[in-house]
Amino acid sequence: MTLQQTLENQIKTAVEKLYGAKLENVELQPTRKDFEGDITAVVFPMLRVVKGNPVQIGEAIGNYLVSTVSEIEKFNVVQGFLNIVLSDTYYLNFFNSITDFSSFGKGQENGKAVMVEYSSPNTNKPLHLGHVRNVLLGYSVAEIEKAAGKKVYKTQIINDRGIHICKSMLAWEKFGNGETPESTNLKGDKLVGNYYVKFDQEYKKEIEALKAQGKTEEEAKTQAPLILEAQQMLRKWEAGDAETVALWTKMNGWVYKGFEETYKSIGVDFDFYYYESNTYLLGKDIIEEGIKKNVFFTKEDGSVWCDLTEDGLDEKLVLRSDGTAVYMTQDIGTAVQRVKDHQDVGGMIYTVGNEQDYHFKVLFLILKKLGYSWAENLFHLSYGMVDLPSGKMKSREGTVVDADDLIAQMAETARTISEELGKIDDFSEAEKEQLYRTIGLGALKYYILKVDPKKRILFNPEESVDFQGNTGPFIQYTYARIQSILRKAGNVSTEHDLSLVEIQPKEKELIKIIQQFPDTIQLAAENYSPALLANYTYDLVKEFNSFYQNVPILATDNEAEKAFRVKLSGAVAAVIKSAFALLGIDVPERM
Repeated sequence: MTLQQTLENQIKTAVEKLYGAKLENVELQPTRKDFEGDITAVVFPMLRVVKGNPVQIGEAIGNYLVSTVSEIEKFNVVQGFLNIVLSDTYYLNFFNSITDFSSFGKGQENGKAVMVEYSSPNTNKPLHLGHVRNVLLGYSVAEIEKAAGKKVYKTQIINDRGIHICKSMLAWEKFGNGETPESTNLKGDKLVGNYYVKFDQEYKKEIEALKAQGKTEEEAKTQAPLILEAQQMLRKWEAGDAETVALWTKMNGWVYKGFEETYKSIGVDFDFYYYESNTYLLGKDIIEEGIKKNVFFTKEDGSVWCDLTEDGLDEKLVLRSDGTAVYMTQDIGTAVQRVKDHQDVGGMIYTVGNEQDYHFKVLFLILKKLGYSWAENLFHLSYGMVDLPSGKMKSREGTVVDADDLIAQMAETARTISEELGKIDDFSEAEKEQLYRTIGLGALKYYILKVDPKKRILFNPEESVDFQGNTGPFIQYTYARIQSILRKAGNVSTEHDLSLVEIQPKEKELIKIIQQFPDTIQLAAENYSPALLANYTYDLVKEFNSFYQNVPILATDNEAEKAFRVKLSGAVAAVIKSAFALLGIDVPERM
């Protein structure tokens, strides 16, 4: 039984013995930093069953706890808050009970699997900054869910069909002169993306020419030869035309190879891939079943709808009057297919931007109405846009920030700042390059992940690569500093009874934060929020730096004290490394 569970039970017992009342729940929280204490029991909710002055109630419960729970040293009551002070012995015993801090905090696998979908790019352009936030969030949430004890499948659905794909294909066919990634020395996704931009440029020229002939804007857009050819190419693809399918296969192959290089560079991976070209016809049979169950209804024109007005939404089209599917249809079909493919899946997490909030509300509600038990465990990991100081990005106009270029820029920024600090003169060139990449990627990932997913981000590369403040490099630098301490302490004997050490307030604070790591993982998993873990790590690092400044680690003649402080420093480093791994961030041994 954990101390928290013990406290909950003893507080319930105290209320029953002292007031003859039964508490359903006990609200415990960490004590605020401006008050003395470790754990705070909130008295106000108890007033529903216990009548009286909250301060007097808190005093009475506190006196009971001191007499029954050996770990409690003393308490104080501030208004309706009972602040409990735990003994140094309790923290020392906890710390000495952990044999391996590298695996500390991670739960054992239990229950149903969860599928996490992220990235889900289109095959007409390279990955950009918006994809980067998606990928980093999805990957980190998958890793956090795994650490919290879930079995996790990482997946993406690649949007490899549709008119936007045909635009790139048509532009390459018309203007490409047989160019390939090899002949141009370009990554395949970049080459194909260039032709998506080229299509838009030529299409606009045709629109202007038609407008000059007296057409309206709308007429020009629908009658321009290029858009008509692209629509014809899509029809040929859907009909299985061999030449069109061969071109589609070749160009998509270029893009997939480019994507994989980017994913490897960012440091993320996937277990399974789904392709829209295989899933876009899914769901029609489910719609037919839903009609029989009265989940859907058919209008006079033959179109099929789901009436969600009683749920505060609207009527949603699921099949057009000509029998063709809409995105909602294939999303229903794909969700069902995933559970067929992986029968242990008990829930799914969709990492998709907040412009799709309504879509996922509707999707989840329809799946529940269809009677799928796992539909109760669907979550839309909705996130805000990423803006740059220069403004919004537009793919068609080629003004997006390419993911590969961003990674390279981050490494270059890290190089500039690291060289100014001048602490790596003894590194080889290869070691320097690796370090710049580690710092640059760490800065990028941390800057994005430390923000609540729902919030919009203004991304400033220079601000993110700062060795002070709440940044990835600051935390990486602290980790490297600890490694330096551990190297210097190589000869420190561990043959000491550390239970006899008298811990200092700074050491106790560090142990308190370390102890919160398992709960932080669980909380981050429950809230699908890497930001909770990122900011926890920053708090740990701030506390370590305060400890480092105020407590001599190696400069003490007390060998047991020295051994304890070295072990404590090593524990902090292990937790930093574990937490950062869950964020997909590497830590350097030297900086």
